[in-house]
Amino acid sequence: MTLHGWIQIALYLGVLVALTKPLGTFMARVYEFKPLFGLEKVLGPVERIVYSAAGVKKEDEQDWKGYALACLAFNLLGLLAVYGIQRVQHMLPLNPAGMTPVSADSSFNTAVSFATNTNWQGYAGEQTMSYLTQMVALTVQNFVSAATGMAVLAAFVRGISRKTVSQIGSFWVDLVRSTLYVLLPLSVIYAVILGAQGVPQTFSNYKTVNVVQPSSYQATQVDASGNPVKDAQGNAVTKATAVTQQTIAVGPVASQIAIKQLGTNGGGFFNVNSAHPFENPNGFTNFLEAIAILLIPAALCYTFGVMVKDTRQGWAIFAAMAVLFLAMAIPCVAFEQAGNPTLNSLVDQRETALQPGGNMEGKEARLGPVNSAIWAVATTGASNGSVNSMHDSFTPLGGMMPMWMMQLSEVVFGGVGCGLYGMLIYAIVAVFIAGLMVGRTPEYLGKKIESYEMKMASIIVLVPPALCLIGTAIACVSPAGLLGPLNPVAHGFSEMLYAMSSQGNNNGSAFAGLSANTPFYNLLGGILMLFSRYWIIVPALAIAGSLARKKQVPASSGTLATHTPLFVSLLVGTVALVGALTFLPALALGPIVEHLMMAH
Repeated sequence: MTLHGWIQIALYLGVLVALTKPLGTFMARVYEFKPLFGLEKVLGPVERIVYSAAGVKKEDEQDWKGYALACLAFNLLGLLAVYGIQRVQHMLPLNPAGMTPVSADSSFNTAVSFATNTNWQGYAGEQTMSYLTQMVALTVQNFVSAATGMAVLAAFVRGISRKTVSQIGSFWVDLVRSTLYVLLPLSVIYAVILGAQGVPQTFSNYKTVNVVQPSSYQATQVDASGNPVKDAQGNAVTKATAVTQQTIAVGPVASQIAIKQLGTNGGGFFNVNSAHPFENPNGFTNFLEAIAILLIPAALCYTFGVMVKDTRQGWAIFAAMAVLFLAMAIPCVAFEQAGNPTLNSLVDQRETALQPGGNMEGKEARLGPVNSAIWAVATTGASNGSVNSMHDSFTPLGGMMPMWMMQLSEVVFGGVGCGLYGMLIYAIVAVFIAGLMVGRTPEYLGKKIESYEMKMASIIVLVPPALCLIGTAIACVSPAGLLGPLNPVAHGFSEMLYAMSSQGNNNGSAFAGLSANTPFYNLLGGILMLFSRYWIIVPALAIAGSLARKKQVPASSGTLATHTPLFVSLLVGTVALVGALTFLPALALGPIVEHLMMAH
């Protein structure tokens, strides 16, 4: 790996660390109902209006079952709303391009995707969704699905910090405060900056412009019914067609891009996502958006430390996440900078390597392999899924890094809220393992970890891997599933494994070589996304409720300190070991064997 690669990684992580404490402190004040440096004077009246309209009392709290039911009901209503808007978008305003209704299977998949914060897209946004659908359906869900994860985290942390109570907060209050005081202000700031850098924010129709270099192609002629016209020999009749103009899609882009990154949503306004210059115009916006992907998940680690009255705990979780991030980012950058060894063994007449800058296939020239690889690992570490390059074109081992990052259950920073409570579940598993080794009842932050917590933790740890592998197996043995991959053998298997890993872990990115907008993949993926999201949220809230009812156990000489390098190592090892034991056989059939074939 070159010096440039090391500098880029160091700069990215350094800025992320610098922003973690101030934002984390602010979010702790949001969830602890402390003064917010005057912001509550501006947004407080809005908050009270929302509570009044919804019939919610700010002081009323819920036990874990009430919290879970409220969460599920709200998300179900959002899912139905997104589905309905897509199906009737042709009858609604703000549709200057005349978009037709979205098919039933695609509408179902997209509704589930945005309700669960996955934002998997089997469609081209600028060719499928009207402006109103993009804003009212998708962008709104970008806010509230992200706020759902943050609300569940707040409840989980209260379960750890409180003692001998049954209430863990109000879902409605946590949802509103997450949206109003965290996501909305940050999104406004980001949207203004992106707009200043050239990202469109308009309701005007798509633009038709003259191309710089006109070209021509042979177009197949069709009759009035749309059927190809054939000559006497049965061959299709073609005609040379000149291309002198191009339609440029625009729209309310900047506002959606801001929240898609900050909320770890990832759904792009355009088909090629953040590789599109209207979503990500230059190196400056690329860095800002890459920081936005991990900004809130990283800062929530410090929020956790503040709320449990020991910031060392938050930094320990952050350190474990950072170690796993670097363990994936450094090899990914190195593999992409090295390029394809088969191509690099060939030289032209000037004795120059064919890939002097690394593997540029599927990457924007303005970004290059390093920025593309860092983004790939960040977006799959978080449950973001936005892409600034096509992961399908990465080298086999370079593409394996973001794939494996997803398969670690999206806990390396992870989605806003859900990544941290996922990592805290692994922390509970780690202290349980440590307790078994020394023959002592495990404790985490003064709460004894007993059989009930471990049963719920087992569900959370096992459900996403099971969904990914079962979904991949179904795709591999189904005729409809086998029609999806555009590449044969090992890489085709990688495309299916990546898609199932993405949807089974609420990520949303894709290898892009899989034709996934079919009834088979839309239905299968929708089921995976639903189970992956809510079969984790409900057990996590159950653990929070159980811990909240327990007494605080004073630390003793036998208590495992959970803020030390030893515990960080144990936590990293637990996450890596579960990921390796679960997915190594599947990875061996895909990217690993593909690398060996390429090298041979």
